[in-house]
Amino acid sequence: MSLRRRPATRLAQLLVGLVLYGTSMAAQVRSGLGLNPWDVLHQGLAPRLGWSFGAVTALTGVLVLLVWIPLRQRPGVGTVANVVVIAFAVDAALGLIPTATALPWRIGLMVGGVLLNGIATACYVGSRLGPGPRDGLMTGLHARTGWSVRWVRTGIELTVLAVGWLLGGTVGIGTVLYAAAIGPLTQLFLPWMVYRDRPAVAVAPIRSAGPLGGGSCPAPATE
Repeated sequence: MSLRRRPATRLAQLLVGLVLYGTSMAAQVRSGLGLNPWDVLHQGLAPRLGWSFGAVTALTGVLVLLVWIPLRQRPGVGTVANVVVIAFAVDAALGLIPTATALPWRIGLMVGGVLLNGIATACYVGSRLGPGPRDGLMTGLHARTGWSVRWVRTGIELTVLAVGWLLGGTVGIGTVLYAAAIGPLTQLFLPWMVYRDRPAVAVAPIRSAGPLGGGSCPAPATE
């Protein structure tokens, strides 16, 4: 995606969205009530590899990007930033957010994390600077297999969830809440955050109001 139009604004929106996304992941981890499928996998892998949660997030992002090659997907600025920024953001947020013990606090973290994730997704997707690695995997498989996006996405999510659960990742009510809410939340917030090119206004004559009544001049095109 070109950065010729409003580059600073779009890059700032991308980075804010990715930082918020990593923060939302940390909130869900600290709630202990269940994670989204990919984070179940990340949580299951982290202790086995001896890596931080963020480092495992980056690792899976890179591995998914390698799958893009045979699928002929093209990364954008946002694709690379997705791997790097979220990894740092989630580790930083995990260092700041304490582990919840009281149930109301855990529920608050779970609900707040899912809500923030929807806002963050709309924010970084709305910058239109390239899909995240996992989104590109979905669209690439859809293009190559001809299967519907719904079934491709469901298949990926269930596979990742099953592997993560077998590795010891946390599956719970938060997992169900995320699955049910993330689509509607993203759809709700996306129209407020999506970047759109402003079409140029066609040059049109402006009639003068002079005494002769026949004068005209072209109105300048605007963006």
